Amino acid sequence: MDVIRGTTIVGVKRNGKTVIGGDSQAQLGEHFIIKDSVVKVRRIYDGKVIVGIAGVVSDAFAMLRKLESNLQKFSGNLQRAVVELESVWQSVDTAYRKLEAHIIVANDSEMYLLTGGDGNVIKPDDGVISIGSGSCFALAAAKALLDNTDLDARQIVEKSLLIASHYCPHTNSNLTIEEV
Repeated sequence: MDVIRGTTIVGVKRNGKTVIGGDSQAQLGEHFIIKDSVVKVRRIYDGKVIVGIAGVVSDAFAMLRKLESNLQKFSGNLQRAVVELESVWQSVDTAYRKLEAHIIVANDSEMYLLTGGDGNVIKPDDGVISIGSGSCFALAAAKALLDNTDLDARQIVEKSLLIASHYCPHTNSNLTIEEV
């Protein structure tokens, strides 16, 4: 599945802060960079929830629309909204099973990874999660920084994304970082 090529998104929870950050490179195919200023991390639900997206943009926005609808429906209850989103994949509506996108979503107390296509909802055990082509680099860096430094969540996200940008050719160092 080629949906994760061309981006890196990482989320970190530390000391009551939740931060999601991502690079801003967009690619057409494997080798053609068409833009280096795409915003892949944003706020939703009146700024109370942050999301980072990777994969097919139209699929990610379809997932985001359904997530925002669920947040409205459940008065901002993030856990209920993501669980309800997962149930869409289990329903007879097979259109959602073809989505090729991943989303990290968080509020001030919870963080989840949502995977399009198979409908997984994953809550990280250690407060660190990453998606995209540079995910393994960013995740390893974030975990090492979390375990071995006193850096805050925002600093860990920034440093781990910059490390990923040095090793992943599909990740740039033009970053967007949001905190709740």
